[in-house]
Amino acid sequence: MIAALLAEKLDGRGKIFLIFLALLALLVPICNLLVPAGSAFHIGTGTVVLLGKWLCYAMLAVALDLVWGYCGILSLGHGAFFALGGYAMGMYLMRQIGTRGVYGHPVLPDFMVFLNWTELPVAWWGFQNPVYAMFMVLAVPGALAFVFGWFAFRSRVTGVYLSIITQALTYALLLAFFRNDMGFGGNNGLTDFKDIFGFNVQSAGTRMALFLASVAGLVIAFLIARFMVTSTFGKVLVAIRDAESRTRFLGYRVERFKLLVFVVSAMMAGVAGALYVPQVGIINPSEFSPINSIEAVVWVAMGGRGTLVGAALGAGIVNALKTTFTTGALAPYWLFVLGALFVLVTVALPAGILGAAESLIKRMRGSGSPARKPAE
Repeated sequence: MIAALLAEKLDGRGKIFLIFLALLALLVPICNLLVPAGSAFHIGTGTVVLLGKWLCYAMLAVALDLVWGYCGILSLGHGAFFALGGYAMGMYLMRQIGTRGVYGHPVLPDFMVFLNWTELPVAWWGFQNPVYAMFMVLAVPGALAFVFGWFAFRSRVTGVYLSIITQALTYALLLAFFRNDMGFGGNNGLTDFKDIFGFNVQSAGTRMALFLASVAGLVIAFLIARFMVTSTFGKVLVAIRDAESRTRFLGYRVERFKLLVFVVSAMMAGVAGALYVPQVGIINPSEFSPINSIEAVVWVAMGGRGTLVGAALGAGIVNALKTTFTTGALAPYWLFVLGALFVLVTVALPAGILGAAESLIKRMRGSGSPARKPAE
């Protein structure tokens, strides 16, 4: 029954995408844990962590494509939801350190002891419990998206005005989290993690488990988004994107549809951030930087807006290029390269890389088929 439902909801590109992720989940552990280090097929732990980061970024891109590609909500603040999920996970990881910190305090993280805090802030209560922490990974981004969307969509703020407000939101959070008195580590953020769910966060096995969790998270996010956009709900979202006033005139409560998809997308972004933090080992206010949200928009646009698969593809390609450029002498020029790529894709490939590739394949198939015999 599940297989039949998946076959009904997934198109060709979706099936290929899931097959690719399944192969990734199969081959990477083998090449990392079983293949000897001297072999050309060995994948180091550093590469596993890098792939895990890209998968988290791909999940963020899918979340953004859900609201932008299918509902027309250009959010320039999705990095805020990503960062909030990351902070929720970081707070759980900090509570697991206990007496192993520099100051050896059984409850307070090191930065609180350094700042002469005597009690754990209320916002940190409960984060020693993994179930509560995972709930907050979803609840905090979802609650912020609900409150923001409730006021914005009911006020019928759309277009560039909504985009500017979302960017202002993430910038306001950036400034707030930089303050030490907020209780979230200030500009240094949260780091020096020891354990996650009782396992050493630095061990190769834990790294691999986090990588596989990132694969699973991307698969689940993609399937949720795919089921939403292929349902009647998804058809209404597309109608809102293409003609919001007409959709409202037909009797649909447009703000409710937009609010629901915005909240779901924010929660997806929060999960992506939560998977990201234990792999990179740090979360700080720079994750709220507006440039991060703008980069996510570039990923979606380059890969192919309104395709989900293209969004994930764009995230992988752009971040692979970013890693290549920022690890060498060309690091100062990365933003110029990113801007040039965005302009090139916008002008020459309006359907994104995925759309251009599919169009090329169709043309090649068409040119390779035998010409029809003219009718007599």
